[in-house]
Formats: sequence, C-alpha cells, structure tokens
Amino acid sequence: MKHELWIENENEQTFCPAGPHGDSARSLLEPGAKLTWNCEASSYFEAMTKYYEYMGWGEYNSDYPEEDKKTYSELGWE
Repeated sequence: MKHELWIENENEQTFCPAGPHGDSARSLLEPGAKLTWNCEASSYFEAMTKYYEYMGWGEYNSDYPEEDKKTYSELGWE
C-alpha cells in the first residue's frame, strides 16, 4: 500500500495511507500542505519503519508489534 508524507508547515506533518484509507487524515490538512514523499509498505510497521528512516529518527519501535506487523491484506485493506 502506498503511503504519503504531507508537510503543512515547519512543525506539522501528516503521514498516512494514500487513497481512501487516508482520506480522513488528508481532510484535516491545512490549505497549502505539500506532498513531499511517498513509499510502499505491506504493513503499518513497515510503513513507520520507512518513515522513521526517511526522517532520520532512528529505529521505529511499536507498543503493539503483533498488531502493527499484520499485513494490510490480513486486515482486509487490499
């Protein structure tokens, strides 16, 4: 599943799925927000791992790894 990183201003950003699964998140974006990066991932955990790497924040760790590592297919999203 494709994910998008939107930058609203120097302090605010949104990372969400592209397409219908990210519609509610994108509806909250400020006018003028810019799509700056995207990636493909098969699970929330994979998406967040790539996002953390892109941002230079180190290793992503989940409080719910068993749930977050389920693929989108397993969750019925694809």
